[in-house]
Amino acid sequence: MAPRYRSLLLLPKTVMPSSAAATAASAYSSSLNLRSFSSLPPLHHPALLFKTRVNFPLRRSSGRFLVQNAVSPRAFMSSTVTTEAAKEQTTSSSYGSDQIQVLKGLDPVRKRPGMYIGSTGPRGLHHLVYEILDNAIDEAQAGYASRVEVVLHSDNSVSISDNGRGIPTDLHPATKKSSLETVLTVLHAGGKFGGSNSGYSVSGGLHGVGLSVVNALSENLEVTVWRNGMEYQQKYSRGNPLTSLIGLSLPVESNARQGTKIRFWPDKQVFTTEIEFDYSTISGRVRELAFLNPKLHITIKREDADPAKNQADEYYYAGGLVEYVKWLNADKTPIHDVVGISKVMDGITVDMAFQWCSDAYSDTILGYANSIRTVDGGTHIDGFKAALTRTVNSLGKKSKIIKEKDINLSGEHVREGLTCIISVKVPSPEFEGQTKTRLGNPEVRKVVDQSVQEYITEYFELHPDVLDLILSKSLNALKAALAAKRARELVRQKSVLRSSSLPGKLADCSSTNPEESEIFIVEGDSAGGSAKQGRDRRFQAILPLRGKILNIERRDEAAVYKNEEIQNLIRALGLGVKGEEFKKDALRYHKIIILTDADVDGAHIRTLLLTFFFRYQRALFDEGCIYVGVPPLYKVERGKQAHYCYDEADLKRVQNSFPQNASYNIQRFKGLGEMMPAQLWETTMDPEQRMLKQLVIEDAAEANVVFSSLMGARVDTRKEMIRSAAAMFDIDQLDI
Repeated sequence: MAPRYRSLLLLPKTVMPSSAAATAASAYSSSLNLRSFSSLPPLHHPALLFKTRVNFPLRRSSGRFLVQNAVSPRAFMSSTVTTEAAKEQTTSSSYGSDQIQVLKGLDPVRKRPGMYIGSTGPRGLHHLVYEILDNAIDEAQAGYASRVEVVLHSDNSVSISDNGRGIPTDLHPATKKSSLETVLTVLHAGGKFGGSNSGYSVSGGLHGVGLSVVNALSENLEVTVWRNGMEYQQKYSRGNPLTSLIGLSLPVESNARQGTKIRFWPDKQVFTTEIEFDYSTISGRVRELAFLNPKLHITIKREDADPAKNQADEYYYAGGLVEYVKWLNADKTPIHDVVGISKVMDGITVDMAFQWCSDAYSDTILGYANSIRTVDGGTHIDGFKAALTRTVNSLGKKSKIIKEKDINLSGEHVREGLTCIISVKVPSPEFEGQTKTRLGNPEVRKVVDQSVQEYITEYFELHPDVLDLILSKSLNALKAALAAKRARELVRQKSVLRSSSLPGKLADCSSTNPEESEIFIVEGDSAGGSAKQGRDRRFQAILPLRGKILNIERRDEAAVYKNEEIQNLIRALGLGVKGEEFKKDALRYHKIIILTDADVDGAHIRTLLLTFFFRYQRALFDEGCIYVGVPPLYKVERGKQAHYCYDEADLKRVQNSFPQNASYNIQRFKGLGEMMPAQLWETTMDPEQRMLKQLVIEDAAEANVVFSSLMGARVDTRKEMIRSAAAMFDIDQLDI
């Protein structure tokens, strides 16, 4: 099995602060599992010459932050840029029946692909893989498949195969085409609609569009089916069959082979970014599915033109969700052994595993429905939280540990330090949209609620010592919350729009529209001074930090609210109170840009800030509000021209552009404070020139593991991370 941190490392492509390469703070703050999935062409800065600042009108940026220069990269420190050409729209003054379009076949998918896969960027690209992978998992959940293989080929195609029953190939009575061609070319055709005619009692696929959508959005697709002693093959292009279904008899020794293999090449005409699949991203999803399906072996491989870059991992977890929780809590101190629950009620299967840890101050609850990750929760999560809070309070009062009749522990206090995985199997799940981010079945809440109450009551009655420890931790959380009440009320009551309530060091912008406002969180007064002088006051605010902020991974809520720098962040940004529902409208800036020096301290401060945002208000990442600014590493002066280079590759490119006998000077920037205000604006803050990295969380489980390992109390784990990462960096580039 591969090292546990393998898929967490999203290493820099072209922009990397070489100064901190082999230290834990630098290496892992730039490789956290925080991903913005845009595989865009690299940004090559021409010579940046000082020029008169041009005032341009403020404009609203889209959710993907596409404002000419704005960058939405695929990894934390990769160098990418987004450019979108303005498309002219022509409209007709008349509006008649000839303007009404009727789309047929798979045309709707190609016309509006975002409706089916979420986006035409890297997130949608990876969604194609998940659609086919989920079909293979459905075969496993039905009890017909025991192995699944995923291969990322060197030509940017992906193949997924399983040893299930194989897609039927006989003639379909309604379409008069083979059943294989029907599910590949007809929307809402499949065997997962439930009822007596369904081929699956439980499945993640519901709408019968997954396979046909992948076919429609692929330049080429090849399908191979092994069934009834035959091997069937057919090729497609952009949703249309190129060949007829061909069947060949299998040799005697392979006569019993069954299964399906789909290989597809995503269509470059559809996707707005380079076709490139991220091994770590897909591997994380594969590992997740292996945890959820304990009887299933899943293999993932990556083929490369360079054999040395080939990768392969196999996942198999006999312990299922119990092993999942152990994996998540490996860097923490558990209060008790992992508790597993499995129950079937009213046709709904509930599997659950949970564990409290003494050195954790936030909860991690991951929900799944039919092996589909419900990122936005749903009724299964709601049922668990309600039953857990009610049951713990009831048992606490019964055991006299909670003595005050009028005191009830809130759900947030009960769940402090809890890691829980909830997986439900529902015959007819109700998801929100094709991307299935939230479960809506009301009956699931009742089943989960009842299951949790019954099992937890029984467990705590048999293990009163565990109950005492959990109640003690919950009461300490309550006391910490009460101790921080004055600070919380200060945050809640003061309007963030009143200057009297804002931090004194904040240099605010004149715009009151959060959508067009951005704030730079900079390191120290020196960088803050340059940034304040170089900024555009209309829409750019500056907040200097005094040193390194509190590491909230190791501190309780009271300590967080008592810390002055944390208070300044909360008030300046308008974050509100931890644990309350996130309201984007309350934010004062929709772009929060971390801008630190390219050295060890800068990387550490960046990591501390990311930890704060992740633990205090994780929704900031989901809403796409967190960015990292990338200052240049070098300034190359030749005559009156100044070239700014953002990494070693940029520097070499500039040097190679000069004649061999050219004379030039190279300046290595150690900190933002070294740069003049005009330089800082020109290279790092000017929306027409700068590079920004947008950070989002693709895998909450891995992100939780990384933050716990980086910022938690376990030193031995961090040492192992440093040791394993040391080989990936050039010692000559260390800034020590």
